[in-house]
Amino acid sequence: MRISRVHSIGAVLLALGVAGAAPAAAAPNPIPEGPGTKPPALFGTTAIQHPITVRRVPRHPFMAPNDRSNLHNDAYQTDANVGPGPLGRSMSRASSFLVSDCASITFDSKGRLVSVCVGLFRPTLYMFDPKTLDTLATLALPPRQPDPGGRIFNDFAGGGYFYLDNRDRAVLLTNSKHLYVIRETAGPGFAIERDYDLSGTFALTEKGFSALPDWSGRYWFVTSSATVGTVDPASGTVRSMKLAGEDIQNSFSVDTEGGVYLVSNRALYRFDAGPAGEPKITWRAPYPNSGIHKPGQADAGSGTTPTIMEHGLVAITDNADPMDIVVYRKAKTVAGKRLVCRVPVFENGASATDNSLNVAGRAMIVENNYGYSGPAATEQGRTTSPGIARVDVKPDLSGCRHVWRSNATAPTVVPKISLANGLVYAYTKPPSSDGSDYWYLTALDFRTGRTVYRFRAGEGLGYNNNYAPITIGPDNGAVYLGVLGGLLMLRDATPPPRPPGTPPGTPKGTPRLNLTVHYESEEGCATGPIRAKVSGHDAGRIAFVDFLRGNRTAGRDSTSPYVWSFHLGQGEGDRVYDIGARVRLVDGRVRTLRRQVRVCAE
Repeated sequence: MRISRVHSIGAVLLALGVAGAAPAAAAPNPIPEGPGTKPPALFGTTAIQHPITVRRVPRHPFMAPNDRSNLHNDAYQTDANVGPGPLGRSMSRASSFLVSDCASITFDSKGRLVSVCVGLFRPTLYMFDPKTLDTLATLALPPRQPDPGGRIFNDFAGGGYFYLDNRDRAVLLTNSKHLYVIRETAGPGFAIERDYDLSGTFALTEKGFSALPDWSGRYWFVTSSATVGTVDPASGTVRSMKLAGEDIQNSFSVDTEGGVYLVSNRALYRFDAGPAGEPKITWRAPYPNSGIHKPGQADAGSGTTPTIMEHGLVAITDNADPMDIVVYRKAKTVAGKRLVCRVPVFENGASATDNSLNVAGRAMIVENNYGYSGPAATEQGRTTSPGIARVDVKPDLSGCRHVWRSNATAPTVVPKISLANGLVYAYTKPPSSDGSDYWYLTALDFRTGRTVYRFRAGEGLGYNNNYAPITIGPDNGAVYLGVLGGLLMLRDATPPPRPPGTPPGTPKGTPRLNLTVHYESEEGCATGPIRAKVSGHDAGRIAFVDFLRGNRTAGRDSTSPYVWSFHLGQGEGDRVYDIGARVRLVDGRVRTLRRQVRVCAE
């Protein structure tokens, strides 16, 4: 029986309550873990890169580059990274114990992490070193407002959603009902550059959720009580409207044509700016709703930020039972039906999500969060309902089809697709009978749903991500993850390959590798066992090596150094053996190496 834990819910709440912002240039302390016996660090095998070819999402002119600008990667909110994530090769981890959840993570033009870390009493804007997780700068933001429903762990207002703009400025709504534009300073540090007062548009208990620019640079914002507004960046003029009887608990997406797509607990909307820059409803599409506030959701509605897709589509999940993926045509006007498909996912009575769909081309990845009523739901060996699924829109847009389902259990994470790797990254927690609470970075094959590997991230409440997304570093292929204890980094020993100037997964040149054989010899003949080894300039990019005796596989080694021992019997006459190594690199290339060994007669 587990009597005491260093990070019980009470202890973490106390720490969250008393913790302040870390001093600038502070080296991190690791997030503590429970004292139990640790399982193996890695389950499964090293991944092989199988790139996904899809049309690139356009870069928003007023946001940081795609994969760097906001928690859903781009203005279309696809959660798909162009670059690679970890392949499971000699992985390591690092963490920073901040007792606040660093959910939204962005990357400035110098590659530094900029994040809003939310504690019990206030959010704080942080800047981190991407390699060491050293704290480089902080700025305390206005304190949190009390939540009327007591939703401490799924209240994302006041900085949970923010974005980094094209000038390295953090743009966010605050708990004081203001819109801040915060620039970086030398040192480094932060300073508030613009402060737009929105309090005249907010009710007393209303909270600001998310802000994004449209393609003209105009700021849009949404609130918990379904106020939708715009701010003129130059004049500061605020224009707004309210969706009566509705609420909003998610962010929104924007497209190149000026469309702004948001979802309330009742319907999916397209907005466009009116003649004076005011928000105007272009169309409204109610979705099926059971009316149930399911465990795993912030409210009784869709839990997804709308995601813009190829072919003029936009996708969400509804709140039916079982939940559906719902895809619509997004144009201002359409000939025929706006609805493209509605496809149920997961089981009746156990299906819910509070995370945006991942989209690559016509493919959508959805995660089941049913059962996450708060951190206690995943404590003492417990976990949530399983399920991650892929659904594709048909090529002729006549409907959608199921492609695969995984039984991986990801309580609340925003998963991510790596287009370079062909992997879907999730953050999972399997149930345990001994009361342990191990969390894993899990890589699924995008094409089949098969689990490729699971890497142990940490144990206990401090490693619970509590709705924070997976974030893939655009420069180093590391995964960064906000957790209740602070910030976590998981990475390969050698960054996954992404050859410069070529599309992901299409490396050039012959891998530089050598096969050497070592043995005792007498008169030029081998005596005793023969030890074969693969090394060379590209050895750091090896996924595994199949060692060959002739054309038959003698064994496989998937960890460095890549070696195998052969026992070749002596016969009545001299004999020459063909020893080989078929080397598979993480980028998919294969090279076969050969050596010959002479064994003399007895």
